[in-house]
Amino acid sequence: MSAKLSTAMLMAAGLGKRMRPLTATRPKPLVRVAGKALIDHALEKIEAAGIWRVIVNVHYLPDSVIAHLNARKCGAEYLISDERDKLLETGGGLMKAASLLGDQPFLCANSDNLWVDGPRDSILMLAELWDDAKMDALLLMIPHARATCHTGPGDFHMAPDGRLSRRKPGHVAPFVYTGVQILSPRVLVDPPAEIFSTNIFWNRAMAAGRLYGASHPGLWFDVGTPQAIPVVEAELGHG
Repeated sequence: MSAKLSTAMLMAAGLGKRMRPLTATRPKPLVRVAGKALIDHALEKIEAAGIWRVIVNVHYLPDSVIAHLNARKCGAEYLISDERDKLLETGGGLMKAASLLGDQPFLCANSDNLWVDGPRDSILMLAELWDDAKMDALLLMIPHARATCHTGPGDFHMAPDGRLSRRKPGHVAPFVYTGVQILSPRVLVDPPAEIFSTNIFWNRAMAAGRLYGASHPGLWFDVGTPQAIPVVEAELGHG
């Protein structure tokens, strides 16, 4: 089984509080790292995987994000899911964009992701691993030891067959979620509220044994603070 991905959802609506003061005048997706805006790092990976229809949600300084997308000359179709009136978090943002996402599995990625592929294109790897008969979500994971600039205790344990389970309180988990995943539109039902996290969808999938992960074989960077930027750029040999 595999998925032919034709649509992606790029999450670009966050306030970027941890990235202040750089986000005082620009949204976090437009903060420049290694010579280009963070959003461009993500879009280049999405487009390299052959996905040319991208829904982008916006909230904080939305006009600057939209202008940036309009200035890209790459042939992709960008559709805006407008959250100007209210920031809906990741789950609420997906629900608002549901009518644009279609009825096939789609890629969902954070617009502030920065990763370097290993031997395989990671998005295409996820697409090849997708099994619609047993999965509702397939998350790209990075081993905790290789999560550069990440300071958290990890997110998930991963079984040999790829099934994910949550980190236990007070323990460290061996895998960190990279912000890249494939989701089935089946999960976009019964929102608990207007504003909620994608964790709700993951918890439901996990309870049904349908939450899976795949380990990213390349590099991944948590570019969450201004202090992380020079570290990331040094790792990438930029500067």
